[in-house]
Amino acid sequence: MKTKILFLSMLLLLVLSCKNETKSTEETNTSSNSNQTNKLNDLKGTWELTGFYNYKDNVVVDSFKMNPDFRQLKMYTDTKVMWCKHRPADSSEWFGYGTYRYDGNQLTEVLDFGSEVMDEVIAEKKQFIFELDLYPNKFQQIELDEEGNRIYSENYVRVE
Repeated sequence: MKTKILFLSMLLLLVLSCKNETKSTEETNTSSNSNQTNKLNDLKGTWELTGFYNYKDNVVVDSFKMNPDFRQLKMYTDTKVMWCKHRPADSSEWFGYGTYRYDGNQLTEVLDFGSEVMDEVIAEKKQFIFELDLYPNKFQQIELDEEGNRIYSENYVRVE
């Protein structure tokens, strides 16, 4: 009789531990998938331009901070991008709106329309491709030349 109880107890323990292991594996898979989704959506939010880097031979040779009188913001949703620039001394408006794709290293923005000045740019070139260095609360959007060499970057910090 004691052997039966011991055997049933061990069997019950084994079943419960297998079930917990399965649940743990499912939670791990769900968590892993969520992390991958979140990683792809890390660009979502509102960002403010803080400065620029100039490159020579793919190395930063100069940097500039934003003038406190000027502000530029970029906002990303799941698929849309909008940016605006505030320059108090300049009466022209600067903004653009469109879609974007981000594959981990490359950011592609396709602008649909913008301010009067940007519409002139968009008439010539709608698609803008950048190398992207993305961190949790900052990113560098890097312009490349025809040979793939870095020219300059816009550097942003997360506002929201």
